[in-house]
Amino acid sequence: MGMLEEERAQGAAEYLLIFGGIIVIVIAAALYYKNYLAGMGSEINKTDLKNINNSLNGLLPKFS
Repeated sequence: MGMLEEERAQGAAEYLLIFGGIIVIVIAAALYYKNYLAGMGSEINKTDLKNINNSLNGLLPKFS
């Protein structure tokens, strides 16, 4: 009976190692894409602000 319990514990340990590896990969990917998406966010904001500024400048002659 002792050998059967040891095999169950080995299976549980293997599952823990697999899940731990997956968690490490997910965290690394999240950190990598966080930097990528942060750069995209500032680029999108700058483009949007330029479009709004150009639209407002285009309306200025109509009200003068």
